[in-house]
Amino acid sequence: MADWHAPQGPFDIPDVPDFVPRRLKPYLFIFFVLIIQFSGGIYLAAASDMVGSTALMTEDILMAGYASLIGLAINFTVMFRIKFRFSTRTQLLAACIVLIAANIICAHTTSVPVLVVTCFVAGWFRMQATLACNSTIQLWLTPVRDMAIFFCYVYIIVDSVIQLSGIVTIYTAFFSQWEYMHWIMTGLLAMMMIMVMILVKPLRGPMFIPLLGIDWIGAILWAGFMMCFTFICVYGNYFDWWEAFEIRGATFIGLVCLAINLWRATFLHHPYISFRAMTNRNVIRATGIYLVFFTLMATEHVFEHSYAANILGFDETNLIDLNWYVFAGIIAGCGFTYFTFALRKWRYKTMTAIAFALAIVYLAYFYFFIDYGVEKEMLFIPLFFRGAAAVIISIVFLTSIVQSGLPFQVFPQALTINGFTGAVMGATLGPAIIGELLRHTMAKNASLLGANISNTNLDIAFAPIGHLYGMVQTQALLVSMKEIYGWLLIAALVSLIVILLSYSSVRPFAIFPKWSTIRRVIKHMVRTDKGYQDIRIEKHTLM
Repeated sequence: MADWHAPQGPFDIPDVPDFVPRRLKPYLFIFFVLIIQFSGGIYLAAASDMVGSTALMTEDILMAGYASLIGLAINFTVMFRIKFRFSTRTQLLAACIVLIAANIICAHTTSVPVLVVTCFVAGWFRMQATLACNSTIQLWLTPVRDMAIFFCYVYIIVDSVIQLSGIVTIYTAFFSQWEYMHWIMTGLLAMMMIMVMILVKPLRGPMFIPLLGIDWIGAILWAGFMMCFTFICVYGNYFDWWEAFEIRGATFIGLVCLAINLWRATFLHHPYISFRAMTNRNVIRATGIYLVFFTLMATEHVFEHSYAANILGFDETNLIDLNWYVFAGIIAGCGFTYFTFALRKWRYKTMTAIAFALAIVYLAYFYFFIDYGVEKEMLFIPLFFRGAAAVIISIVFLTSIVQSGLPFQVFPQALTINGFTGAVMGATLGPAIIGELLRHTMAKNASLLGANISNTNLDIAFAPIGHLYGMVQTQALLVSMKEIYGWLLIAALVSLIVILLSYSSVRPFAIFPKWSTIRRVIKHMVRTDKGYQDIRIEKHTLM
């Protein structure tokens, strides 16, 4: 059987009618991916505007945003099963409908549970629609199915849209109000639905496989564990960590969900995430690197906004303009990774060392140059290197998951683990640790700097106490940031030395299997599950 989407000769997409020029067909799906990626249940760049016009806290909005990432990560395990069950047209139309509903709900609701559930569902469908588009043009991007090349395309789209979405959101709120971003995306999604109905045919292809044998209970339990973990990291400082009943309750529920999942994985024929995926060496290595790297880069979430807004005095538009510097770094990082890692097959060790070296430049720049008089243009270098470093490490270790040697029925489970550790834990655990460290360091420095504020000091005897307190807090914030940047810089240098002293000659050779091969594997798995269920039913009947 010929491979799907490329039956014979030059690349073609049979889902698209022939009146669309063949060369334009792939760009149609890239356009769809851009709309889907821009469409989120909530737009974190508008968090301050939402806090000001609703009864929500910043933590509530962050929780909803991370719920979207959790929905995205949970989808990885079953995304190929859904692709083989429904046509591309059906997947895109369903995703558009759900994302339109999510935008409307998030623009109006002030209920945190509704917001979180809506964003979780939106993340799930956004991932499924992205897969539907990207898998359709995979052979156009890399005819040999080299995933190192494919992931360079994926991250240049995904990470770039994250930066551009923030820019568009802030300027939309600046010229009108934050709700208008939801209406703009609703209009674009409606336009995409019309284009899909006209330009995408309802072809199911040779891939139809029923949704049998999926561990939906395991999916719910894993989602519960991830939600609890994220809740602890986001709300921990607000509730004073485990002193609060809410954090203790989330910890208990999360551990129960994790324990039940691990117990079920010991006897289920096909658990949602198996021990084979959890114990794979490449998955464990990627998890460790993600935790270290994104903790080092967590100052992005904790320091940069406070420094630029409170110390440098930037307004929202100047703050969001910094995204252009990160965007440039992402483009450069993806281009560099494409030419070195994907084409020239540089070693994993070399690329990891380069990413950590860029992170060191980022941390060192802020450590040595952080001050009151930094111009906006001076922030280009650290933000550029941060964007490049993050995208390099993400492409490299996602490629290593493909090259991990896992069979295809287990490989999507490893992607779920990778999505959780890279996207969710990377965005929540590091900021929680650095934020708590900043709180204690700032209290220490404020007490030291404020020691001279007394009635006996004639130089400040007639100064307003509020003015003095503000000066102490600002100076303590700056000194604390510099101190933490120094400690993180030392940790990054140690990490780089460990990487350089380690030995690894492995080079990328991550070839994605043919769609026909994937179909045979999953179809065999479904038949095995059906036979296994029939045997259990017969045993139960005999008893």
